[in-house]
Amino acid sequence: MAFGAKGTDEYADAVQRPSTPDRNLALELIRVTEAAAIAAARWSGRGDKNAADGAAVDAMRFVLGAVAMDGIVVIGEGEKDEAPMLYNGERIGDGRPPEVDVAVDPVDGTTLTAMGRNGALAVIALSERGTMFNPGPCFYMKKIAVGPRGRGCVDINASATDNLTELSKRLKKPIQELGVVILDRPRHDDLVAEVREAGARVISITDGDVAGAIATGWPNSGADVLLGIGGTPEGVIAAAALKGLGGEIQGVLHAQSPEVKREAEALGYDFTRVLKTDDLVASDNCFFSATAITDGDFLRGVRFYDFGATTQSLVVRSRSGTIRTIETFHRHDKLQEFNSAGL
Repeated sequence: MAFGAKGTDEYADAVQRPSTPDRNLALELIRVTEAAAIAAARWSGRGDKNAADGAAVDAMRFVLGAVAMDGIVVIGEGEKDEAPMLYNGERIGDGRPPEVDVAVDPVDGTTLTAMGRNGALAVIALSERGTMFNPGPCFYMKKIAVGPRGRGCVDINASATDNLTELSKRLKKPIQELGVVILDRPRHDDLVAEVREAGARVISITDGDVAGAIATGWPNSGADVLLGIGGTPEGVIAAAALKGLGGEIQGVLHAQSPEVKREAEALGYDFTRVLKTDDLVASDNCFFSATAITDGDFLRGVRFYDFGATTQSLVVRSRSGTIRTIETFHRHDKLQEFNSAGL
């Protein structure tokens, strides 16, 4: 078979392009979260969480358009409307292999960003097509997450006290030294009381339970376990991160109203099933990238200087088990290119 110049190039490209996500995607994903974090950081402390989120969405969308993948957004900013956004079901990337599922949270911690508080991240997760759990109308789930040393010793159907007792044995540290991450919500008042009664330390967070889950798998973060009801989309993203970090997450869907439960059950969702890490992200070849918008337990937030900006990012690949932290210097003239694109 004879090929012209164009045909030869297309054939060679098709041969060289992997059908499954490879390690080269890691750097691409860092560029995505860096762009989102820098855009959101310009709104840090300015009291407008919607503006911060919108800027991050636009930046993330702009960079994702050039990423070498055929992606479908499984977890995004919601249903499509008149405003540009990374909506559920959207096709992203340059349209060529590999075929992947994508979960995005341009700002994990919009209120944290708006108020200039610590712990806000720009995050993205990616796995092979058809392997990422689609939350559908189930926005909330009960969760328990631990790092690699605690994997296999917790049970979401057990009491908090029992889980803390088992975790204490596994980690070989007194319950009084365990750090328990819990979202600061009225629904957790009884949980907080039980954890304190057991003797453990509560690490209360106002937002950003993706960061809270990651902290359980990060050395010297002070967090040993995450407990409580949080977002289902955030649970899926956290699962992708914890697969690479060697940790574990379990979840049970939680309906915020009888109407939501009936709608979800009609679609086949089971509110009694325990969703484990591999149920939330079934692929053993998934990626996770996070860039800090504001300072956190394991990454420093965006800093602006006369030359441009610096970012710190975390990128994880489950297949290789590699965990990288990357500091990037962004020149001012290059950042202006993003600004001229409306970011």
